Amino acid sequence: MITGKTKLLGVIGHPVEHSLSPVMHNAAIAKLGLDYIYLPFPIAPGNLEVAIAGFAAVGVVGFSVTIPHKQAIMPLLSEITPIAQAIGAVNTVSRQDNRWIGTNTDIEGFIAPLQTTYKQDWSHKTAVILGNGGAARAVVAGCHQLGFAKIYVLGRNVQKLQAFCNSWSNSPIEENLQVGTWDELGKLIPQTDLLVNTTPIGMYPKVDESPLSADEIKNLPPSAIAYDLIYIPQPTQFLQLAEKHGAIAIDGLEMLVQQGVTALKIWLQREIVPVDEMRFAVRNHLNLD
Repeated sequence: MITGKTKLLGVIGHPVEHSLSPVMHNAAIAKLGLDYIYLPFPIAPGNLEVAIAGFAAVGVVGFSVTIPHKQAIMPLLSEITPIAQAIGAVNTVSRQDNRWIGTNTDIEGFIAPLQTTYKQDWSHKTAVILGNGGAARAVVAGCHQLGFAKIYVLGRNVQKLQAFCNSWSNSPIEENLQVGTWDELGKLIPQTDLLVNTTPIGMYPKVDESPLSADEIKNLPPSAIAYDLIYIPQPTQFLQLAEKHGAIAIDGLEMLVQQGVTALKIWLQREIVPVDEMRFAVRNHLNLD
């Protein structure tokens, strides 16, 4: 029931109609019995500044940020947390003392299943990350937070890879980070403990594609974890191939849920939110249960 006292949360993007965030957050709000609603706000890039001013005017409590606004919104905020500065992107904004504060919860989303379901000492382990876009930045920071000894980022464009590497200069992450082209996969795969796909290869509609071939994946150690940030389809071709050769598979759905959990805790200023309801709502919406 929406009233004159209902508080506003939402997600901005362009397009944003496909977002699962309203499904997940409204399920949590309903479970908590709070007078909030979470709405999708389609905002074209040229309207971003006026939209954020409008949000302040109507008292929006907080909002998620998705493509293409994750970098563009940063100059419009009063404060950006160190973690969001390091990643170079904001995905969560909250209103505090009449100021917009931006952070990034993708790291928490990424590492959550690795910290809970697959708890282990990562300090002698190697992570290999496929792709060097925005999502890869959060994964690199997450791997560093977990304490990986070596973090390799592989891409196809040497100039972009070098720029990616240079962007971590003067950061503690620089010590553990190495970049290289996909030609190096052959020698890296056998020593990989965590293999992460941050590319869109395998995403709908090209669901039959995988960033790696069966021949490449077969050299992955049986104890390795294959992690795909894509959550539709389930499982992706990449994860199917990895599981076939004995690897542990993690899909992107849990990352989606856990980054949302962290954001909701910030907006509601609560230590605990109903994560099970959020997960069920998304899985049910995708007809996965």
